[in-house]
Amino acid sequence: MLTPLDTLPTWRCESGAAAPRRVVAADDTMSADTAYRLACEGTGLLWQGDFHNARQLLQALARRTERKSKKTKKIEADISPVQAFNLHRQALGQRARILAMVIVPLNGDYSIPLRRAPDLQQACTESWGPATGEACMVSLRQLLGVVGAHEWRKKGVEIQALGDGSNNRIHPHYGVFSPVRGEYVDLVATTPIRDKSLAFDIGVGTGVLSAVLAKRGVQHIIATDQDPRALACARENLQRLQRLDKVELVQTDLFPEGKAPLIVCNPPWVPARPSSPIEHAVYDEGSRMLRGFLSGLRAHLTPNGEGWLILSDLAEHLGLRTREELLCWMSEAGLQLLGRHDIKPRHGKASDDTDPLHTARAKELTSLWRLGSAA
Repeated sequence: MLTPLDTLPTWRCESGAAAPRRVVAADDTMSADTAYRLACEGTGLLWQGDFHNARQLLQALARRTERKSKKTKKIEADISPVQAFNLHRQALGQRARILAMVIVPLNGDYSIPLRRAPDLQQACTESWGPATGEACMVSLRQLLGVVGAHEWRKKGVEIQALGDGSNNRIHPHYGVFSPVRGEYVDLVATTPIRDKSLAFDIGVGTGVLSAVLAKRGVQHIIATDQDPRALACARENLQRLQRLDKVELVQTDLFPEGKAPLIVCNPPWVPARPSSPIEHAVYDEGSRMLRGFLSGLRAHLTPNGEGWLILSDLAEHLGLRTREELLCWMSEAGLQLLGRHDIKPRHGKASDDTDPLHTARAKELTSLWRLGSAA
């Protein structure tokens, strides 16, 4: 049975956003136009009808937000890259807020008390942990994200640098960024390694770079991350790939104790505030991780050791960071450039001229900066 609106269940939101201040009942009789108006006002729509109709309503709201965003594209053509980026982020944020207003109830065992609702208990358990027995309400969009993460985790992402055959897939967990952009993996897979005795992998994520380093013959790898989800994901992937015997996983911010002849880091490449946990893999507010890596690198390198910084220059083309700033941070950290390898992106947005940030994306390069201690 559905919970009456005067005794609403607990609000669950991965991003930490507050629950809608007002929630009304919604079902199959509500028109998309009415739902859109209410959602734009910040009114939550607690669905009490057919589950599949709720999905159709969400799609209808998404189409309305897309029509609205198209009206601003002519304006964006006449502004600076950083203004275009900020407007794009604002539009995405507004779209997310509107779509988050379609809400579904969950029972204490993650079952959904709606007609034709699918069984998503396994997907929810993978993402959120065992059910607590407490009913909650959740954005349908977030719930569908859980389903998508479950499918990614089952299917995995093929990584050519891990070889051919069936044992070359990385399986991302919910909340851990999927290695769908292969440029940075290819750079780590092809850059010559001078000393293969030990490497640090800073910000292990899914474990893909640790797996590549292990395949290339690095004898021992210490991989770090702050996020317990990432460490669990990396452990599972490395176990499946039979590489866990070479990798030690450590929960810490940036560097482990000690020094290594090779230290690898692929930090988030855009210096902006993330709006959800998964965005921490893309957005690095104030370039905190990038600057932390550079400032601490020299103290953790062995003599003649190398630090590999893998970084997209998209932020430079958006006007969010300059090349001069990056070089200055390297110099201030007592580092010298030993070499650099560049690669063009292969993802779809790089060639999509309808993307609001296409001008910047078309110029983007991902680089592996080989850094050493300055004399």
